[in-house]
Amino acid sequence: MGTRTARPDDLPAVLALVRQHRSEAHAEGVLTGQTPGAATAAGFRRLLADPGHRVVLAVLPGPNAARGDGAGELVIGLAVLGLDPLSVVLGVPQVTVDNLVVHRDHRRCGAGAALLRAAVQHAVDSGADHVVAAVGGHEAERQRFFVRMGFAPLTTRRIVPRETLARSLAAWQRGGVTIPVPRRPPVRRRPMGRVVPLLDAAEG
Repeated sequence: MGTRTARPDDLPAVLALVRQHRSEAHAEGVLTGQTPGAATAAGFRRLLADPGHRVVLAVLPGPNAARGDGAGELVIGLAVLGLDPLSVVLGVPQVTVDNLVVHRDHRRCGAGAALLRAAVQHAVDSGADHVVAAVGGHEAERQRFFVRMGFAPLTTRRIVPRETLARSLAAWQRGGVTIPVPRRPPVRRRPMGRVVPLLDAAEG
């Protein structure tokens, strides 16, 4: 098993892995099984040409692997590597790992670790000291994998449809949305015992 940078002709395999990932994550708008159109292919080429990202594939060698031509090669995993823009501005670059997915038929065979090794190398090449992975809170298997690899909780990412956010902002601007003030728990006062005057206490 090895890893390599994706090529434009890898688009069908990449989309198949992305469909699986989104389906398992119960994400809305799961990609259809239709043949990718021109717009999708163009978008994929733009991603591959983007210097801020690197699409890495985990592959099993084909029967002609010794020739080095990749014939019969099987793509079994995917990871999109990038650099967090703010971390670059702050002078402490962090490599991001998005959409790490391994085909369900090839898990627990080292593909995920191979993709993370590619992320480590990308961090070395970028001068980054940290690697940050995006994981859904409900993806238990993926969470366990990253915990085993030493990842710690960092932040929570939320998502909203553009139209929903636009409506919320419009309502807020009209004054129709109020931000609830967090309620503070009531302060429990300890029962006070009998107060002894200082003079009485001194006499006692």
